[in-house]
Amino acid sequence: MRDEYKDLYAKFGLNIVYYRKRKRLTQLQLAELIDVDRSHISAIELGKVGVSFDVIFKLCEVLETTPKELFDFR
Repeated sequence: MRDEYKDLYAKFGLNIVYYRKRKRLTQLQLAELIDVDRSHISAIELGKVGVSFDVIFKLCEVLETTPKELFDFR
């Protein structure tokens, strides 16, 4: 991850937290629903890792949102 994008990764992670909590899911529950490890969800939410399109699409299905909403940074 390039330093210049760290802020964007963090904002994306905060959006995941927002939509996860809106669905009243724990990190573990979300991880199980999209078939990744809980630590990966944590890393995404903290903006420490990038996310593949497959994971983005799974997140959208489970969180009942769109990719556009996940990338609509406040």
